[in-house]
Amino acid sequence: MTRTHFVGGNWKMNTNHTSAAKLAGDLVGELHDQAEGVEIAVFPPFPYLITVGQKLLGSGLDHIKLGAQDVSQHPDGAFTGEVSAAMLLDCGVKVVLVGHSERRHVIGETDAVVNAKLKAALAAGLDVILCVGETLEQREAGQTDRVNKTQITAGLKGVSAAQMPRVTIAYEPVWAIGTGKTATPEDAQNAHKAIRDLLAELYSGHIAEATRIQYGGSMKPGNAAELVAQPDIDGGLIGGASLKPEDFARIVQAAAASPGTA
Repeated sequence: MTRTHFVGGNWKMNTNHTSAAKLAGDLVGELHDQAEGVEIAVFPPFPYLITVGQKLLGSGLDHIKLGAQDVSQHPDGAFTGEVSAAMLLDCGVKVVLVGHSERRHVIGETDAVVNAKLKAALAAGLDVILCVGETLEQREAGQTDRVNKTQITAGLKGVSAAQMPRVTIAYEPVWAIGTGKTATPEDAQNAHKAIRDLLAELYSGHIAEATRIQYGGSMKPGNAAELVAQPDIDGGLIGGASLKPEDFARIVQAAAASPGTA
C-alpha cells in the first residue's frame, strides 16, 4: 500500500482580502506544473474562504483543496462567532483542521471539544486533519508518546474504521512551532511511528498503514526533503512557509520527489 503525500498550508490569522487573493493566485502559479502526486490543501482565514476557493477552482488543479482552520461542533443555532460544517461546505471547503495546538493551548479547547468537532465534520462530509503534539515541558519530561496517545485516543473516540480514510493525523510538536526549532528527522520519525503503532491498536494494521501522518513542526524548504524521506512521515502541515509561495512550492516539490511510503 502506498500513501500519497499530503501538504497543507495553514495561513492562520494572516492576509487580507487583497493579499489572500494574490497569495492563492501565486500559489497556483508556483504549483501548476510541480504538484503531481501530492495532495495539497490551503487553509485561509474564514473571511477569505470564498475568494481563495474561487482562485483554486479556476486553476483546474483538482488536487489542491480548500481547507478551513476550524469548525464548530454544533450544526446551527445561537452560537455567536461559530462557523458550522454546513457553512464551510457552502463555501467550497473540503477539509478542516481540528485540535491545532493554538486552539488547544491558546484558546483552551479540550480533547472532548476536539472530538466533538472532528465527529461533526466527518458527519457533514468533510475530511479532517486531527492535530496532536506535546509542549516543551512535556517533551523534556519524556511524555511525547503519552501526550500523543491521549490526544489521539480521545480525538478519535467514536470514529469508525469506515471513517478513518477521511482522517489525517498531524503531529505538531508545540515547542517547534514558530520558534525556529525543529525536531530532528529521527525524533520526528519516532513520534510518527509511535502514532502509527497506536492506530494499529485502536483500529487495525491496515488502517494504521493507510492513514497519513503529517509533520507540523516548522517544516521549511531546507529540511522538508529529509523529513518527508522518513518512512512514517507523509507530508507536512506548514505554517509560516505557506505564506511564501516559492517556499511552499519547494516543500511540495520535496514531497513529490519522495515516493509515498507504506
